[in-house]
Amino acid sequence: MKKLIPVILALIGLGGGLFAGQMLRPPPEPEAGADPAAAASTEGGEPAAAGDHGGGGAAPAHSDGPPPPYDPDLQREYAKLDRQFIAPIVEHEEVAALLILTLSIEVDAGQTAVVFEREPKLRDRFLKVLFRHAQSGAFNGAFTAAPVMDDLRGSLLEAARSVLGPMAHDVLVTDIIRQDL
Repeated sequence: MKKLIPVILALIGLGGGLFAGQMLRPPPEPEAGADPAAAASTEGGEPAAAGDHGGGGAAPAHSDGPPPPYDPDLQREYAKLDRQFIAPIVEHEEVAALLILTLSIEVDAGQTAVVFEREPKLRDRFLKVLFRHAQSGAFNGAFTAAPVMDDLRGSLLEAARSVLGPMAHDVLVTDIIRQDL
């Protein structure tokens, strides 16, 4: 029972931290070509009419949820990070398994060189995310279930954007293996 108390406290702290992070997240920035009057009418003034996206015909930017559907007109490239990521899964103060992932980052066309220039910082941020998920128990049980993978991809994308900025559009988990020891 005494060994269970720190785990419960850690889970409560993690849950509180995630909740606080969601509540303190800044509002999404308007698109570069967005009409400022339309943005003001949907933020503080009168709500826009259904189907009215500021008169410009462009859909509003979404900061939450899945990325928009594939658009062949957008020029994107994928930077595959050469080395795999390894996260230990600790149970009862011993390494019980290793999680091995291969990741790629979807970026604007011509920006893959920037990804490789900043790869050490990206690897550091990605490992922090992977270790946090491993410690929270997210890689136990059905670790490839859609909600778990969506949460992981979202956290990895947030980490990628902290290093690369808005040029990072998605993080793709191209391989994932759990090796029990």
